[in-house]
Amino acid sequence: MCSPEEEALLRLEEVFSATLARVNGLVLLPLLETTPEPSDPQGRECLRLLQRLHWSSQRLWEVTEESLHSLRERLCHQDTVGLESLMLLQHAERVLQAHVEYIESYSSCVVVQAFQKAAKKRREFWRGQRKALWQLLPGVSPEASVGTVLAQALHQPLAHHVQQYVLLLLSFGDTAAEPHRTRELVVHAATLFVNLQSFLRQALDQALATQALWHSLSSRLRDGLCTPERRLLQDSQDVPVTVTPLRAERVLLFDDALVLLQGHSVHTFDLKLVWVDPGQDRCTFHLLTPEEELSFCSKAPQDRTVWQWKVTQAVCQALRGKKDFPVLGADLEPSEPPTCRCVAYTFRAEGRLCQATYEGEWCRGRPHGRGTLKWPDGRNHVGNFCQGLEHGFGIRLVPQGPEDRFDCYKCHWREGSMCGYGICEYGTDEVYKGYFRAGLRHGFGVLASAPRALQPCKYTGHWERGQRSGYGVEEDGARGERYIGMWQADQRHGPGVMVTQAGVCYQGTFQADKMVGPGILLSEDDSLYEGTFTRDLTLVGKGKVTFPNGFTLEGSFGSGAGKGLHTQGVLDTAAFPPDPSSTRKRQLGVGIFPVESHWQGVYGPFRDFVSAGCPGDEQEALLGFHVQSSRELRKSQEYLCCERTQPEPCADRMEGILDELLLHREPRALRECLRKALSNSLHPLGKLLRTLMLTFQATYAGIGANKHLQALAQEEVKQHARELWAAYRGLLQVALRRKGQAPEEDEGTETRDLQVHGLVLPLMLPSFYSELFTLYLLLHETEDSLYSQGIANLSLFPDTKLLEFLDVQKHLWPLKDLTLTTNQRLSLVRDKCFLSATECLQKIITTVDPREKLEVLERTYGEIEATVSRVLGREHKLPMDDLLPLLIYVVSRARIQHLGAEIHLIRDMMDPIHTGGLCDFLLTALESCYEHIQKEDMRLHRFPGRWDSREPW
Repeated sequence: MCSPEEEALLRLEEVFSATLARVNGLVLLPLLETTPEPSDPQGRECLRLLQRLHWSSQRLWEVTEESLHSLRERLCHQDTVGLESLMLLQHAERVLQAHVEYIESYSSCVVVQAFQKAAKKRREFWRGQRKALWQLLPGVSPEASVGTVLAQALHQPLAHHVQQYVLLLLSFGDTAAEPHRTRELVVHAATLFVNLQSFLRQALDQALATQALWHSLSSRLRDGLCTPERRLLQDSQDVPVTVTPLRAERVLLFDDALVLLQGHSVHTFDLKLVWVDPGQDRCTFHLLTPEEELSFCSKAPQDRTVWQWKVTQAVCQALRGKKDFPVLGADLEPSEPPTCRCVAYTFRAEGRLCQATYEGEWCRGRPHGRGTLKWPDGRNHVGNFCQGLEHGFGIRLVPQGPEDRFDCYKCHWREGSMCGYGICEYGTDEVYKGYFRAGLRHGFGVLASAPRALQPCKYTGHWERGQRSGYGVEEDGARGERYIGMWQADQRHGPGVMVTQAGVCYQGTFQADKMVGPGILLSEDDSLYEGTFTRDLTLVGKGKVTFPNGFTLEGSFGSGAGKGLHTQGVLDTAAFPPDPSSTRKRQLGVGIFPVESHWQGVYGPFRDFVSAGCPGDEQEALLGFHVQSSRELRKSQEYLCCERTQPEPCADRMEGILDELLLHREPRALRECLRKALSNSLHPLGKLLRTLMLTFQATYAGIGANKHLQALAQEEVKQHARELWAAYRGLLQVALRRKGQAPEEDEGTETRDLQVHGLVLPLMLPSFYSELFTLYLLLHETEDSLYSQGIANLSLFPDTKLLEFLDVQKHLWPLKDLTLTTNQRLSLVRDKCFLSATECLQKIITTVDPREKLEVLERTYGEIEATVSRVLGREHKLPMDDLLPLLIYVVSRARIQHLGAEIHLIRDMMDPIHTGGLCDFLLTALESCYEHIQKEDMRLHRFPGRWDSREPW
């Protein structure tokens, strides 16, 4: 048998459902049917609100019907259907939501007096419905207006129904002998509807207060401020408060905005962008907004408390995006608004942000964190902000001209200006990759024109306040020239070297982009001119030409239109022929600008990074972010949406790098650690090496591949090795300090040089080897050509004839190694003697490490001695007189190309520790072999027909 409470609930739901249907038919539908489509905005707004109220009423009726159905099921099947199956208990939140939606729709109609306006437009119709309306609301005064009656008809039944809900649910909780879970549901539902009563009262009070406010304001203010959903929370006419510095006459706190009325001016502040800052005294508190800082002062402390509390709770409610339930300030945590928020705002005040819209993270009234800033003129900035300024990585697009072209700056920013490393792609298709300071190019950078530009140009070097200044390399593709030297104020200024595509080299002094004073010019045929020039490297004025054959021409030079070069001077043909290498191997650039000063703009940021303690978040700004391919460049543009992801936080990755250095300090482990570091593009040392590779290629590849720059390139590689070792030492000291360990003592020059040549140089040389070895090839091209011809001539000899020709003592010949077939003779066998030594020496070209090349040479010497010892049947040490012809034999059979370039590179780059040792001795012996083979060509021509391949041995 059902309980009295259940029967009462059934009657309540039946009555409420019927009342909703009656109100819908008597009030809402006529309101919609009798209201024609209005032409004015306010009329259309009222119609929209009435339609929304009708929809929420229909929704509330449907939920009530579902609740009624669940009650009837319970009453018909009490044995099988428990009390917890009632929709009012099982889905209390859904029932509550339907009531809340109706209340909010109703209160919005109250705010704009939608019922009064509808009744006024159809006064005659509603006068005819007066009797039916008063029957629906017997307690309403006969003198009440139609608008008031309509409002009461849509509110009173709901208020009565909620009150009865509460009473019945509380009665359920007291009397129901149900399981614990059911009692919990009953208590929960009762609590919700008790709160709904409070919510209904507050909603109606706020709606009436807001309606009264709109009625009191002028039409201009009302039109600018009134929206149906906006509710008044506090008015300074009720609780006095003074606001400075705006001196507002009236302060209005709404649920979405703070409004200050000052004469005819209205200042509106979005509550999502209001921060409450408690004041220092009991009568004052402060509000922070994106463009204003307001002080609220009251005479009474309690008034200040009311305003501060209501503003705080209103801000919380605005940020949550829904009304507090049941009343303001009673919603879930947090009760204090968060300091950091994510909101959009358009700046109004004059300044660089005027009319710009920022959307992103804020902190205490300032853009702070990730965000997007857009200006009306098409500029936009996406990236990180700090206290209102661009700070950290960001990408800015700046439109250029009427065409759809933009300058794109992918840079690091500091306090609103570009500062640190960046990549800038201009609308002209130029690209700059390098460093900035205060928004200007400053430090090392590369500016390159579009690949298909009519006048391609590329500058790699140093900048100062937006201009090329210091050491730099410029390639002018249109003129086929490369300038290597000093710059000032965007012009060539100071010592410099010019290399042309035709192989002509110039060295001298520039001033204001022009050559001044005497200089040196070396032509492709090794002619040397010393004197003055024009910008086109035309000889002009006094000078002296030294020809490769030793002749000299000294006098005055000039040129005229269509007349070519003309001179007046003395031609000296009696001079003694010079050493062929005196002009051919003349080196330029060495000494005129110290190699230590070449790339300070590359080394400097790394030193700054180390001096700062290697902060992970500063690594990209100081060391750069290198993209190796167009695909990776497109990936980097994901930063435009602030979506770039890192495999791990920069700080953690940097900590791991420093820990690795501490764990690998023993020589063998250190070598492997440095090898991995230099090969890793994300490691600070790897980043530094790749930038140095870029500068080296910009200087010595292409047009710069000129034999007269070999010494300069060699010194530059050694300087890079010294700087890389210093960089490693700096990282190690930081790692030690972070672990609280004592830093290592400064190493002496001798110790440093041993580490540089023995450890760093072999590891980094492969990165520069291609360009560097090309310069060695060009420098020793003539000698290598003679050497190749000598090798070709010696290769005509069979083994025994070659040994005889080289005066190798016969008791040292390894004849036992020559295995003959029935139709062979010793005099015809080739490439069999000292085969192991020959194959060993051929490996010298398989490595770029000078140390490993010397080890190959040492093993070759060992193979020669081992072969001789086997022939003699005892251990035998070869004296130089015996070693040299045997080594010439092995070299001739190994047929190593460009041996001169190999020998000189080994000599220049080998570890000083080998000087005076066995490796030095063997390298000297190899040099002697090289020189002898060059001369063999002459000997063979002096002794034609010295041997006959058909002569039996």
